Amino acid sequence: MKFGLRYANIGPLSRREPAIDLARHAESLGFESLWTIEHVVIPAGYTSAYPYSDDGRFGWPEDLDYPDPLPWLATIAGATERIRLGTAIVILPQRNPVVLAKELATIDAMSGGRLSFGIGVGWLEEEFDAVGVPFAERAARTDEAIQVLRTLWADDEATFDGRFTRLDRAVLFPKPEQRIDGRPAVPILIGGHSQAAARRAGRLGDGFFPARATPDDLGPLLETVRSAAVDAGRDPAAIEITAGNVLDLETARRFEDLGADRLMCPLMLPDLIDDRERARRKIETFAETIMSRF
Repeated sequence: MKFGLRYANIGPLSRREPAIDLARHAESLGFESLWTIEHVVIPAGYTSAYPYSDDGRFGWPEDLDYPDPLPWLATIAGATERIRLGTAIVILPQRNPVVLAKELATIDAMSGGRLSFGIGVGWLEEEFDAVGVPFAERAARTDEAIQVLRTLWADDEATFDGRFTRLDRAVLFPKPEQRIDGRPAVPILIGGHSQAAARRAGRLGDGFFPARATPDDLGPLLETVRSAAVDAGRDPAAIEITAGNVLDLETARRFEDLGADRLMCPLMLPDLIDDRERARRKIETFAETIMSRF
């Protein structure tokens, strides 16, 4: 079993010294990975419904620091040796996939092949308006962007003719350090715990990360992932499963029984990460009470 730490880049952890301190401490405790979250902007007074809460509100203050995950991870890469560096998630349809392919390949090459790229389609329509991307196109843009990324990483001269992106013998180097099926690539994890996200993970993902799914939620989602993988001619067993909200050993064991490959220790609440020592104690307790039992 692998163990990750989320979300490691918000609030005070958006600053270099406390972020590096926590990342190095997590690495020393045996955490396999740490994971970031992103929002480019959160428009004040938004009316979009957050899909993972009963009241439709995001639950975190709009003025909480949300640094861009990619330069944040690049900083952590230079200060650590082993721990994997993950996004959970980047809102993929808001990004230019050609520029993004270069950024991700660079981080992966410079980190020695430690990057995992978790993506989501997004939920905040006002944020899409702010970055100039049609909200209604987000699913189609996501599916195409995944293909663009993989084509640019794998091919020396990438050609692609899509709805949103066209490439004619585009040359992108450096390539990622990692290989998937023998070709340069960064693992792409599909975030979200909807049936649509599970189907996308089965069709296109190297992994599935239903961050807020409970053990009761996860079983039906994994059935969808596996069914979609088979329909797409893929091996369901090759899709890495990450469970996102582990608070006790019983929950960890239930996720393990369902087939999870990675369990996440949540560092989510601003009132937790406002206190650096409290954050350190949180991950130490997780390592002692859960990680040590596996």
